[in-house]
Amino acid sequence: MDLVSMGFLKVLLVAVYALDPYFSHAETAPNYSFVHESTTAPPVSYHDYIVVGGGTAGCPLAATLSETANVLVLERGGSPYRNPGKTDKGNFLLTLLDPSPDSYAQIFITEDGVYNHLARVLGGGTVINAGFYSHAETEFVKESGLDEALVNDAYQWVENKVVFKAPLLQWQTAVRDGLLEAGVLPYNGFTNEHINGTKIGSTIFDMNDHRHSAADLLEYADPKNIIVYLHATVTKILFTTQTVGSRPRAIGVIYEDAMGEKHTAYLTNDSKSEIIVSAGAIGSSKLLMLSGIGPRSQLEPLGIKVVIDQPMVGQGMADNTLNGVFIPSPNPVELSLLSTVGISLLVNYIEAGSGLNLAPSFGWISKFLLSILD
Repeated sequence: MDLVSMGFLKVLLVAVYALDPYFSHAETAPNYSFVHESTTAPPVSYHDYIVVGGGTAGCPLAATLSETANVLVLERGGSPYRNPGKTDKGNFLLTLLDPSPDSYAQIFITEDGVYNHLARVLGGGTVINAGFYSHAETEFVKESGLDEALVNDAYQWVENKVVFKAPLLQWQTAVRDGLLEAGVLPYNGFTNEHINGTKIGSTIFDMNDHRHSAADLLEYADPKNIIVYLHATVTKILFTTQTVGSRPRAIGVIYEDAMGEKHTAYLTNDSKSEIIVSAGAIGSSKLLMLSGIGPRSQLEPLGIKVVIDQPMVGQGMADNTLNGVFIPSPNPVELSLLSTVGISLLVNYIEAGSGLNLAPSFGWISKFLLSILD
């Protein structure tokens, strides 16, 4: 993927964390007629676009493409609308740390012992994250070669559906005052722009503390031109070459349903047809490597046929560093997630939440946290 494409996906990723400041658009779960379990999928199908990963980037991208083309979305997780209350603000940590097989978040540990999570649900990371919404840095947009006017239009497109002005109650007010006292200046008031200092931002939690996610953006889709399969795990991208020595071209994907049955989805013969891999930084790299695009030195020892020797696929990955402080309270504390943030000149975020549910009855949470702290 080139830098411009990566930049566009990053802008989408940043943009899809939002909600309209004045009213809620989706108090009830949408009843999408085009979302189905992958067990109902035909053995073979043909589409103008195949989107692998119905997450933060995949959902809005698929909705836009469906205006003029036939689109297939393959999501390895389930629907966030099956149990909408599960992702409410008060259940943030419970959902994020849920180790059950049908959890929206898949917990994993890196080879060097770092705990992390992968989203496993339609809507992707916007279903499990802390829900803070912010625009990308202006410099990033310029350096990525993106059209600033189109980027701003995209922000508005997202904000009209899933962004709200974050509430500033007692706890977040105290956080704001503390940041200013500590010298995280200037105070920028309410803004969605990424600028240094202390600011009040937006959130994807509405006034009733219900989460909205990228999956809500599928309401923009043309139901006649799109189909979404859940629990559809793509295992391989299929390639072909037109002539000997020509560059391989992606022509389809193989995916498995919840019962382990294999299905094949092919692209149509339209010259603009594409397979769009939007399965996250880790999932996208993994799929490319399983399909034969990656470092030859790593693929061949695993018996994977090399389609394109691309040494940088899957390399140089790093997550944001995080230092967290947990302060237990013997008394109930006001519920809040991120409203106030401090952004330093070193591009560090300082943020705080309160009153989140860590009930002692959920013993697995205590064990999980202890394993991290150990």
